Amino acid sequence: MNSKPETPDSQLPLNSVLCGECVAVMARLPAGCARLVVADPPYFQVLREQSWDTQWPDMDAYLQWSARWIEAAMRLLLPGGLLYCFGQLGKREHALLHLMSQSARRWQFHDLIIWDRAVGYNERSDSFTPAYEMILVLRCEGGPVYFDKDAVREPYDAATKALYARDKRYKDAAARQAHLEKGKYATNLWRIPSLKGASKEKAGHPSQKPRAAIERIVASSSAPGDLVIDPFLGSGTTAVVAQTLGRPWIGIEQSEEYAALARRRISSQLADDS
Repeated sequence: MNSKPETPDSQLPLNSVLCGECVAVMARLPAGCARLVVADPPYFQVLREQSWDTQWPDMDAYLQWSARWIEAAMRLLLPGGLLYCFGQLGKREHALLHLMSQSARRWQFHDLIIWDRAVGYNERSDSFTPAYEMILVLRCEGGPVYFDKDAVREPYDAATKALYARDKRYKDAAARQAHLEKGKYATNLWRIPSLKGASKEKAGHPSQKPRAAIERIVASSSAPGDLVIDPFLGSGTTAVVAQTLGRPWIGIEQSEEYAALARRRISSQLADDS
């Protein structure tokens, strides 16, 4: 289950931020080197004030580019490795639906996670207030998936534990109590607050994801020592989480500005954690 790539770690740029276009950079890395890819790509005309989200002339061009970067990322995965791809529907477009459809037809669909951001973003007057994003999960064929359900259990509160402990349907009281103490298994519906401007986590990237969401992905879908790759590193959250949890990582970021931001944040965060 934990088969390792043939390429020695010494030949990989581990724990490094590589600045460049992600498809070209990934082409330089050996196939089958990573257990996990965490991707937060541009969503296409959702953040219209950002040039990186409006660089394609139309949705077809965006989807063609998406297929290229996903293909490059899937090549890097070990058999059974997983790729997590964040996405969001904007009020003007629905590119994510087409991205998920074309990807699931070409590669193995594994899961679809609904991330409840807890607070909506009020940009629609003619429909319900959007409050969620989706995370498409694809898997590399050819091997078993590594997944640690125990690593992402959610604690029961004291009242729930007391109530369930009294439930007469469970004959093995000790086993039931042990489960209650470990917590319930996480579902594919995640309620994790998004980062607001005043958040201490906020590092200067407009689409930065909460550390709690990335921790859930890395802890469940890789083992200590497994390589984690982020082709759109942004503010560096995946790198911070991976190194904190004992996973080597490689981050790719096209913007020199954000690459520098990520390097500063990683150094600062790891110093604080030590």
